[in-house]
Amino acid sequence: MPASFSSILRVKTLNGDQPPALKTLIFEFDKHGKLNFKGMPTCTMAKLEGTTPDEARKRCSGSLLGTGTGKARVETPGKSPFTITSPISIFNAPPEGGKPAFIAHAYETVPSPQTLLVPFTVEKVNHGRYGYRTEIELPQIAGGDGAAILAEAQFGRTYVRNGHKIGFAEAECAGGRLQVFGKLIFADGSLLQSLLTSPCHTE
Repeated sequence: MPASFSSILRVKTLNGDQPPALKTLIFEFDKHGKLNFKGMPTCTMAKLEGTTPDEARKRCSGSLLGTGTGKARVETPGKSPFTITSPISIFNAPPEGGKPAFIAHAYETVPSPQTLLVPFTVEKVNHGRYGYRTEIELPQIAGGDGAAILAEAQFGRTYVRNGHKIGFAEAECAGGRLQVFGKLIFADGSLLQSLLTSPCHTE
């Protein structure tokens, strides 16, 4: 059945100091889900290069799979810490080696306006409850002075293939839940691990 997903990621320190920069995200997804990427319109890095969030969504509207918001805390010498915010867009990209591929788009204005593009793929794995895995390498924020503190996104859409309406993401409800394992790796070598479960039901 067609499925949509939403997630909220918050990063903070116990003492209120700026957290280390987030370097890598690793997720393993429930094997009872699947991605229908064949026939879905795609977008490329070249089309998104140098675009604002509005420009990117207009230029590649047919391949837009998810939207959200990202926030980062910035500390620069001689200035008080401040927060920057950017819309997040996730686009379907041409497959790489038969694997579904995506491009995450964000935009920063500090220290100067710049488009941030993060390509990533999803591969099949055979790891117990999990059947899919992605590893996402994140760029520096604000020239290295920023650290991610919030990312929230909604992912999933339907489209028509061979005259039939299908979901880009689909899932079967097994055991009353869907499960995701996440690992966050920071620039200082520290890491966080999390197990996320979501109740589900069949109609």
